[in-house]
Amino acid sequence: MGALADQRRGSILLEEATVLQQQTLSGGQHLLRLQAPGIAQKARSGQFVHLRCGPELALRRPFSLLQANPAAGWIEILYKDVGAGTRLLAEQQAGTCLSLLGPIGNSFRPSAERSRPLLIGGGVGLPPMVFLAGEMSSDWPEHQVLVLLGSEVAFPFTPQPSRLLLSDMPADVIAAMPLLEDRGVPSRLASNQDFPGCFQGHVTELAEHWLTALNEIELAKVEIYACGPGPMLKAAAALAHRFGVPSQLALEEYMACGVGGCAGCVVELAGPDGPEMKRVCVDGPVFEGSRVFPA
Repeated sequence: MGALADQRRGSILLEEATVLQQQTLSGGQHLLRLQAPGIAQKARSGQFVHLRCGPELALRRPFSLLQANPAAGWIEILYKDVGAGTRLLAEQQAGTCLSLLGPIGNSFRPSAERSRPLLIGGGVGLPPMVFLAGEMSSDWPEHQVLVLLGSEVAFPFTPQPSRLLLSDMPADVIAAMPLLEDRGVPSRLASNQDFPGCFQGHVTELAEHWLTALNEIELAKVEIYACGPGPMLKAAAALAHRFGVPSQLALEEYMACGVGGCAGCVVELAGPDGPEMKRVCVDGPVFEGSRVFPA
């Protein structure tokens, strides 16, 4: 894995990105579109960028990617205003140049055999799932992708009733993400905040409902992909173990350098010979769920 991490680190680009658009969304969230053609060409779902939020702030901040458009040369980042770096980033206007490192880390690895992928995103873990859904709809059109998204603050989009019917969902759970609807990718939303049309509970509880409705043949086609808070990832890994399906988890950790030098984002994983310490930035951020949360 060390050799692979070194290869990934060697492929990282340093790019001066231009702010194309900055949108303020509900719940203190923001959508940032950056002109970064080099990174847009190489980016894959699960990877992230390390961004200098302003010239006066020395340390960069990691942000997962919501979308990348290689033809137009832009990438999009969805983030929440939670600290000094993101507050400064929210002030940046169109035309501003920001220093950007990326794409960093490994990516999700869809399987040809697992043709019913279940994508679960919670909170800040929403962007990688949207990116992955876009990749799958383009690269694996025969796959029956389902995206489940959860949030305890207002969603960074206006939920709409889904036009894509799902027989294995509660009848009153109809709220969906417009961007995914437009791509023909079914999605459903979950929250404990009584948002209209959403499943009332955790997103992993909605995933459990869907998995329980599948027969053995259909379960054999499922693989779980997830990104979000630690407790949500642990619950997703537990579902994978319970239903006997593989899982891939994208971890979120605090980072200083973002390129594997400082070892500030090290996590302990299960290995064949015992515990192993891996850097989320370049060894990950995507790991097998059974290694992150051994049964």
